[in-house]
Amino acid sequence: MKAVIIKKYGDLGGSILKTGIEIPRPSQHEVLIKVKAAGVNRPDILQRQGLYKVPSDASPIMGLEVAGEIVEAGEDVTKTKIGKQVCALVPGGGYAQYVLTNEAHCLPVPRGLSMEKAAGLCECLFTVWINVVKLGQLKENERFLVHGGSSGIGMFAIQVAKQLGATVLTTVKNQEKSDFCYSLGADEVVQYSKKDFYNIFKSNNEGRGIDLILDMIGGDYFEKNIDLLNQEGRLVNIAFLKGNSVKLDLSKLMMKRINLTGSTLRPRTTEFKSKIADELRETVWPLLDTNKIRVHIDSVFPLEKFKDAHMRMENGNHLGKIILSLD
Repeated sequence: MKAVIIKKYGDLGGSILKTGIEIPRPSQHEVLIKVKAAGVNRPDILQRQGLYKVPSDASPIMGLEVAGEIVEAGEDVTKTKIGKQVCALVPGGGYAQYVLTNEAHCLPVPRGLSMEKAAGLCECLFTVWINVVKLGQLKENERFLVHGGSSGIGMFAIQVAKQLGATVLTTVKNQEKSDFCYSLGADEVVQYSKKDFYNIFKSNNEGRGIDLILDMIGGDYFEKNIDLLNQEGRLVNIAFLKGNSVKLDLSKLMMKRINLTGSTLRPRTTEFKSKIADELRETVWPLLDTNKIRVHIDSVFPLEKFKDAHMRMENGNHLGKIILSLD
């Protein structure tokens, strides 16, 4: 098979598309998926740069979500069948013609979605569900802020939060991204290139702060986030584009009784991911089937153009998901 191989960590020159790679074989509970499309995510960029540790039992090939057809199954597979089209969370290996994953991490392709759109679902929706619903405990009528609302994570976080009945605030770079977030249902969008989100949300809160913040930025956003939170507010960190070293005033944490947490998805156990898949199947997939939650594709690149896809993500101008096509 052909797959993208990292020969040297760093810039894009260290990664190549290689042919003649042996097709992996599924173990007891695994399925082999013939990949039709794969999602591009920020952890792929970090892995390529040598900044994201790959679990010892995972494929070293980039790619954490795919859509395709099951072509082989392990002897103990019971939940899905050969020939079924699925979208799936994978532990690595998505930038390839074939990839392995646990059968429980496969979900049906939602009604009416192309394989390209289906390939952009799992990594972001698993992440949003874990951090907004499970850790963040977002409730109806609460105020929710997600930074980077036009990203893949942001796109789904806005829509899931609206389905839960929350008021949704977000920050973006420019007018195009602002319009995009409003189209997804965001209630208030601040362009950080023009205005300080802290001043806007602090002055426009009508006496109310924010109940939950999902942050991918870190750095100097941290102190502003803490100050914007309500009593018993929650701050969930899932990335740190502006740095992982922050200044924390413990007195604010204590006086407000703030719940400060964060998570990463890839190292979690098979059992944990399986539980999240079941919850998504029951709650979010019906919303995808009825178009109440939508996936927007920014761009689709053939696998051979994976470098262009990475450059598109790194320049930060994309709206929604970037996809690699293997058809």
